[in-house]
Amino acid sequence: MFLHLGENVVIPLKEVIAIFDITSTSSIDTKSFLKIAEEEGFVKRITNDEPKSFVLTERDKKSIIYLSPISSLTLAKRSCFIDECSKGD
Repeated sequence: MFLHLGENVVIPLKEVIAIFDITSTSSIDTKSFLKIAEEEGFVKRITNDEPKSFVLTERDKKSIIYLSPISSLTLAKRSCFIDECSKGD
């Protein structure tokens, strides 16, 4: 399966490690992580619009962080992560 992150960006679901709400960047550690990742070239902006979420992925043992204009909740629903979690109860 694939996950549409916005614009024309689609990634395989098996590459997704985590989906984060961009408001979680209020943490000093998260801000530092994203800043270092961007400086090292691991961050890919999907659009120039303000990002609402970021998606941590791994492809060929390399991390890629996508800044998405789509909310983390919508991405989680699209990926069926939420449905799978609720079925485990």
